[in-house]
Amino acid sequence: MRIAELATRYPPGPGGVERHVEALSRELVGLGEQVDVFTSELLTEFPWQPLGPEIPREETLQGIRIHRRPVWSLPGGLHYTFFRGLEKSLAASSPDLLHAHTYGTNQTTVARRYHRRTRTPYVITAHFHPIWSIYGGWLRHRLRSFYDHALAASTLREASRVIVQGAEEERLLRTDHPDLPPVVRIPPGRTPLPDPLPDPNAFRQRFELPGPFLLFVGRLASNKGLEPLVDAFLPLSRSDPSATLVLAGADGGMRARVEQRIQRAGVTGRVRVVGYVEDERLLASGLKEARLLVLPSEYEAFGLVLLEALFQGTAVVASRVGGMPEVLDEGKAGRLVPPLDVSALGQALLELWHDPAERERLVAYGRSHVLPRYTWPEVARSVRAVFREVVGS
Repeated sequence: MRIAELATRYPPGPGGVERHVEALSRELVGLGEQVDVFTSELLTEFPWQPLGPEIPREETLQGIRIHRRPVWSLPGGLHYTFFRGLEKSLAASSPDLLHAHTYGTNQTTVARRYHRRTRTPYVITAHFHPIWSIYGGWLRHRLRSFYDHALAASTLREASRVIVQGAEEERLLRTDHPDLPPVVRIPPGRTPLPDPLPDPNAFRQRFELPGPFLLFVGRLASNKGLEPLVDAFLPLSRSDPSATLVLAGADGGMRARVEQRIQRAGVTGRVRVVGYVEDERLLASGLKEARLLVLPSEYEAFGLVLLEALFQGTAVVASRVGGMPEVLDEGKAGRLVPPLDVSALGQALLELWHDPAERERLVAYGRSHVLPRYTWPEVARSVRAVFREVVGS
């Protein structure tokens, strides 16, 4: 079977969806399938940054044929990424099935258009985010609402299958689109990071952290709850003057606002924005050295970094929203707090920071009961079964 994976961006572009597509494609190749990834030339969308010239636009890596197509976007708040020539590239590849990632993107619309012309079936993995969690304020929300009602419904309805990562994502998607094709729940796998660096303080030394630290890993984006996190850190900063909050991740449009909030809160120097950590061994060291990992998002369909932290033996605090309660077994593998609740988040951070026995208990449960569920070989077998059912029908 020849499969076309369609995604806005792909590694070395950072992000959870990007790693998802890469890991799934690699496993599908290992199962004997032919995989072409059609993606853009972008490294990041916020800010708009193309990949450097050292990254080939056509290459084969680990048996995956990667095609990076040019894209353009509408300006300002109208931002929307359009592919140039994607349908023509698909025709040259002649796939048996299209697998389009991320609800509401141009590649899902192209998949539907190609299907109508060639009858090639397509499957959508939603990576769904509700309107209230997306970047850009009221204008973006109004545009997204228009898209949902005018365009997305038919794109979803004509898909052969829709894949979601968990029950809450399916519930939210059905709220907007009750008339869906068959929906399949397949959570993502955990892509293990390389082993941490041998120096047990490698991350602290690299970023000159004075003592124990609380870590956030993810894009600095509007849905991540970063400004409330800065405020929630204040009680801990007063309780333990040696504590530092570290924000590690590429700028998703929020870095300037977060830095302004840090300055207004009077914790400059206590909250460190270190940017994207490209060295994965250094990132693994950070996850291992951190006293806590915090993911205070307004919404996450899943939250893969939670699994990475548990694997490294670090307890986690996350929002009770999206797929995160499902990942953490409703609080058995990590502390859950209401999203954007500064008081509850601050209290959870303060309590776990000073309770090593509770941190150890949460991690032990996560390692024994949670981590074994999420493996990419199992994900790929489940996804391939969906593809074969669709192509066979």
